[in-house]
Amino acid sequence: MAAHAAGPGASLRLPATRERRRGRLGLRLRPARGRIYEATGIQFLPFNTLYQLVAAARSTPRLLDAAIQFGTIPDILNYWLTGELRAEYTNATTTQMVDARTRSWALDMLRELDLPTRLLPPLIEPGTMLGPLRASACAALEGTPVVAPACHDTGSAAASVAAHGHRAFLSSGTWSLLGIEVPRPIITPRALEANFTNEGGVCGTTRLLKNIGGLWLLQGCRRDWANEGNPYDYGELIDAASGRPAFQSLFDPDDPSFLHPESMTQAIAGYCSRTGQPEPDDPASFTRAIFESLAFKYRVVLDTLEGLTGTPIREIQIVGGGSRNRLLNQFTADATGRTVIAGPVEATALGNIAMQMLATGAVASLAEARRIIESSFPVDRFEPAAVDRWSAEYRRFQEYVELTCV
Repeated sequence: MAAHAAGPGASLRLPATRERRRGRLGLRLRPARGRIYEATGIQFLPFNTLYQLVAAARSTPRLLDAAIQFGTIPDILNYWLTGELRAEYTNATTTQMVDARTRSWALDMLRELDLPTRLLPPLIEPGTMLGPLRASACAALEGTPVVAPACHDTGSAAASVAAHGHRAFLSSGTWSLLGIEVPRPIITPRALEANFTNEGGVCGTTRLLKNIGGLWLLQGCRRDWANEGNPYDYGELIDAASGRPAFQSLFDPDDPSFLHPESMTQAIAGYCSRTGQPEPDDPASFTRAIFESLAFKYRVVLDTLEGLTGTPIREIQIVGGGSRNRLLNQFTADATGRTVIAGPVEATALGNIAMQMLATGAVASLAEARRIIESSFPVDRFEPAAVDRWSAEYRRFQEYVELTCV
């Protein structure tokens, strides 16, 4: 969250005292889970902006008293470029403060939580012309039109590919975000139970997806090994993992113990010990366990997606840096029994360009922009193999997922 401080004489008061605010929030926040999801359709994650704002209202109310407007980081960057502070829709939805059906701020819900809705800037859709570039940002380019793309990185990545119907998208990086583009949000008791998110998409669409702990797991392990004097690179670990025995140690990537542990290797080893599995004993076995566990979790999410949408998913398009991981790509095809299309790597940048092309009239439609991207950037395909062997281990993995509270 970013806030502009009020100038002299511009202090704005909140409608409740700190004590009253604390009491009301303490009573309402936990029972409001269903109410929050019904309004926003957003997955409950501990770092959502809604909770940060609630925490600020409870612990530092003077900070909010001194603020005149709220802006997320990409909105502030656009403000510096143009002098216009607006809330770009795709990014705003991830705050868990936007009504998924009306595509506007969820004002009634926010007022129930005693949050200062007066701070919220106008919402704009991706592809909106924000205004000309200011000389203070770059004198040489002053006056250049500035377009708000899908400012959420996964929003832009999804804008670059046609991931709807029978094809899902998987944005693979520190997080894995797996979902499908749908024409309207799917907010049902089943979606709430599965903790799926309805994030804003481009051109009036919704991205129905699940945030999954992704290659953060391997990044954490690499940090541990580097601290021990062994700075393994990704290629080295992938090659070594390919030769290790399969399915020795599996775990749910979304177990809370992996969110921010002091040591990722110890967290994974501890999970395996608690669940009666052998602990990985070298970097190759840790890497193999991470990739197999991620691939199985993708199957769990895809199966749930099919149940929520009623549409079978036959292909997964993996975009982002993780699309270069050929071993994980093949494991994903094997575990899910679905064809994997890998690429483009720079999907977020390409989706940003696609919305600029659409806003400036360089293309007539999003579909045209996607066709240009598809024909310009080659992809790799991975077909399922050893599906029976992976399916035989799937039930075991599902038991570990059932141990995790989503």
